[in-house]
Amino acid sequence: MKTIIIEDEKPAARLLQRKLDKLELKATVLLHSVEEAVEWFNENEHPDLIFLDIQLSDGLSFEIFEKVEIKSAVIFTTAFDEFALRAFKLNSIDYLLKPIDEDDLELAVAKFKERVPKNEKLQLDFQAIKKMLSNPFEKDFKKRFTVKIGQHLKVIAIEEVECFFSENKGTYIHTYDNRNYLIESTLEILEQELDPEKFFRISRKFIIPISAIKEIEIHTNSRLKIVLPTFVDDQVIVSREKVLSFKNWIK
Repeated sequence: MKTIIIEDEKPAARLLQRKLDKLELKATVLLHSVEEAVEWFNENEHPDLIFLDIQLSDGLSFEIFEKVEIKSAVIFTTAFDEFALRAFKLNSIDYLLKPIDEDDLELAVAKFKERVPKNEKLQLDFQAIKKMLSNPFEKDFKKRFTVKIGQHLKVIAIEEVECFFSENKGTYIHTYDNRNYLIESTLEILEQELDPEKFFRISRKFIIPISAIKEIEIHTNSRLKIVLPTFVDDQVIVSREKVLSFKNWIK
């Protein structure tokens, strides 16, 4: 069975590859962008199964299917929430919500092997999926947070957030008045709840809003350093794997 992975973050692609190895499913091809994938599909026999991230470094992965007729089965690896994923279910698509759990991965692969005979390809309506995911009225992004301060509750509007960061296994909001508040969430969950046009996860430690970017400096190892209005930390760095998608985001 021929399997490929299309994922813009190379470490995530390699991690998924190793997890598939344990399930005796060899993914020998790793692709990282729409352009790279289109070129590969035009020059190679199409696989039985594709593990596909939605947001790639140079656009949505659905653009691949607009340029190349692909009939491979697809398992999405995505940070989209359950509401948006109804589109996948309607089209008989399996999906794995990031971060990928090994048990969920094993079940998805078993489901694929059970439902898709080797001589049969899935017929998927990618245009319908893209339309559902692109509809801005289908997603209600987070607008406020409630934090506990002693015996009191404080409401923090999304416009007050200068950044989100993780530290010592906790997740914090840093506000423009230079205060930190511990919240009961994770950066992974926040990625699903925040408007991706306004917020970007620049590293494992930080999510920042575009409105809070004061300066962008060239840093070592092809990375970028972000200067925020009040948050002082030398580690507000765009990781090397995120630099290209970050540049596309700020455009």
